[in-house]
Amino acid sequence: MTQEPLVTTVSEKGQVVIPQALRKEMGIKPKTKFLVFGRGNTVIMKRLELPDIKQEWEEVFRMMDRKELRLTQKEVQAEVEVGRRERRNRKR
Repeated sequence: MTQEPLVTTVSEKGQVVIPQALRKEMGIKPKTKFLVFGRGNTVIMKRLELPDIKQEWEEVFRMMDRKELRLTQKEVQAEVEVGRRERRNRKR
């Protein structure tokens, strides 16, 4: 990890460039998402790791296959809608 602090500047549009050495070291690529926290004169950025939805669904279907459960696309969509409706109702 880089030991010495690196300096960057905020652009007119409020953009901050992460120095190249740090990007390479941390494997930061274009379109990488970050959570940004601020308090007082401190800003902290943390890489946002989004789950691989495709991989998660493949695991769900593997579990279903092991249990010999078979759902149609229509049944899956209906369950998704129920979940969304329940989540909206909790927010109210």
